[in-house]
Amino acid sequence: MTSPAPQDLVVTQATLADWPVISVWAAAEGWNPGLSDGPAFFAQDPEGFFLGRIDGEPVSAVSVVNYGDDYAFLGCYLVRPDLRGQGHGLATWKTALAHAGARTVGLDGVVAQQDNYRRSGFELAHRTARYTGPAPTGAVPDGVRPAEAADLAGIVAYDGACSPADRPRFLAEWLTLPGHRAFVREDAGRLTGYGVIRPGHDCPRVGPLFADTADDARALLTALAAEFAGERIAVDIPEPNKAAVALALDLGLTPSFETARMYTGPVREHALDRVFGVATLELG
Repeated sequence: MTSPAPQDLVVTQATLADWPVISVWAAAEGWNPGLSDGPAFFAQDPEGFFLGRIDGEPVSAVSVVNYGDDYAFLGCYLVRPDLRGQGHGLATWKTALAHAGARTVGLDGVVAQQDNYRRSGFELAHRTARYTGPAPTGAVPDGVRPAEAADLAGIVAYDGACSPADRPRFLAEWLTLPGHRAFVREDAGRLTGYGVIRPGHDCPRVGPLFADTADDARALLTALAAEFAGERIAVDIPEPNKAAVALALDLGLTPSFETARMYTGPVREHALDRVFGVATLELG
């Protein structure tokens, strides 16, 4: 897919080889992207990433990653700072958004862009806040163990109950990327939650952290943070999950960054009360 745009901008699909450019831009915005995110992002939808270029040089980016036939997620909306205000972002946005077709599109929008998203047909679902602070310490509770290959089907099913769409291709990579640590919690052989922590440009990021209860989430977070004692960690928490917010505050984490989950239409029912940490603001 190629689209001409203002001032000789040309928008084309990006490849995994282009991901470092997008990741560095995101890090410069203070978004703290993961160091190994690219392969999992492109595994879900390798045609869902777009770059705008002028004379071959990248100047803008947007991702619109399709999940099945009904849902897509928009992220990585970036323009090089020295070329903002010239229409490059909007031109890249329009080309990328066409990739979603008739699907409902979701995004996690930064405060500065939320009015623009509303004008593009996105409506607020809820606020999300990034909580940061020292990694919790303590003995790993019973029932928590590292995730194994045999857990994938159960994790995909649990994740699907907490998300607007199933994402097996994403999770197959996400759980095993370099530096990613994944844990599950079980009760009598039944999965009661799972979580992942990964290295970020600024600090380790937790996500997803999905759990039946706050106790399950606390147990998983303790295990995830075990090798990061004394380090600052970050987790993105949906505001409606009051138990998740209370847990973060109890562990000494404080809000540092706000986004808004917005959709262009209806999404399937999912258990937001089990979402103690969003997987990633870039892909939902």
